[in-house]
Amino acid sequence: MTRYTYTGLAAAALIAVPQLGFAQDAPGFDEIGPYIMTTLLFCMAGFLVFFMAAGFAMLEGGLVRSKNVTMQMTKNIGLYSIAAIMYWLVGFNTMYPGDFNGYFAIGGQTVLDPVGVAAADAALDYASVGSDFFFQLVFVAATASIVSGALAERIKLWPFLIFVVVLTGLMYPISGSWQWGGGWLSEMGFSDFAGSTVVHSVGGWAALAGAIVLGPRIGKYGKDGKVNPIPGSNLALATLGTFILWLGWFGFNGGSQLAMGTVGDVSDVSRIFANTNMAAAAGAVTALILTQIMYKKPDLTMVLNGALAGLVSITAEPLAPTLFGALLIGAVGGVIVVLTVPMLDKLKIDDVVGAIPVHLFAGIWGTIAVIFYNSDASLTTQLTGIVAYGVFTFVASLIVWFILKAVMGIRVAEEDEINGLDMSELGMEAYPEFSKG
Repeated sequence: MTRYTYTGLAAAALIAVPQLGFAQDAPGFDEIGPYIMTTLLFCMAGFLVFFMAAGFAMLEGGLVRSKNVTMQMTKNIGLYSIAAIMYWLVGFNTMYPGDFNGYFAIGGQTVLDPVGVAAADAALDYASVGSDFFFQLVFVAATASIVSGALAERIKLWPFLIFVVVLTGLMYPISGSWQWGGGWLSEMGFSDFAGSTVVHSVGGWAALAGAIVLGPRIGKYGKDGKVNPIPGSNLALATLGTFILWLGWFGFNGGSQLAMGTVGDVSDVSRIFANTNMAAAAGAVTALILTQIMYKKPDLTMVLNGALAGLVSITAEPLAPTLFGALLIGAVGGVIVVLTVPMLDKLKIDDVVGAIPVHLFAGIWGTIAVIFYNSDASLTTQLTGIVAYGVFTFVASLIVWFILKAVMGIRVAEEDEINGLDMSELGMEAYPEFSKG
């Protein structure tokens, strides 16, 4: 018995003909492929950069004393959540305002593409609004995390979170628009591929201002100028945090290619991954060797920060260098950390986790290093961008910190600092079984 009749086949053909016509009218992959692949890149890279929030939390939790660990965890989940809300409310459209004067604009709420958006209504020349928004959001949260670590163990919770509101909703987006939003620095030719200055030095400048206003921890510096080391509670946790940050950085730098629709784009993303990894490794090894030479024993915390400094250093230009170039850039970052940590101590600027050397000083170096591999970048323009971001962020941060200090106070009482912020600010401990008899 014949399975299909001629009449049935003819009917199927009549049904299929208009379907084929519609398929021919629909956009082909050559048209929609770049949109799909770039959207996918933003989502995957965004996931990785989001995971850096866990890295910052673990790094800080390991480098503070056990009596302050819960406070650091609270600050980190709080700052990420506040950043997500503020960047939706005003930040994203302040940073990417479209047509503006190049210096300043305050945007409105972010609106996503409609559900099931049609190809005809999508931004096929780029990516979905949701993926772009999410990818940019996780960067601003990283900026706030930098401040959290530097000011640990003596700052009150709510003044810090209020500062995060201002930083993530206004300060970071306004200065970010100067470069990534098509503002005056972008027009001048300033180059910062993934944010050595736009992200990392901004966090470093805000942290420096806060550390100056807040003052050092009790007992950190003696009257005779002696520096008293204050060991962290869990170096295994700090090491885990560093590896998580290292992993997340592949999204940080790789996603900043901002395109994955061609063979060249995908190849460039893989090149960025390799250079990013090389710079981190070089920073770690350099710090390992240098601390052995200077202190006769390797210093794990310096090695961890050396890796992070290498990552920050390569972030301004992770695409153009060769692997050897990435190694050199990251190695200098490792040297910077080892030399500037004691320099800050001489100035009695107390940075608990080394955030200022890693993100500010290495960020400045990385931004300058762009000129060695990007023929379109000039030293004058790069320095102009560094100074512009430094002056704006540092002055604005000082103003906000001084206002918070005058209005509500930013530092806990001496007794509360001695007892630990976990109990004084939150009433709970991270390791309660170890504090009980």
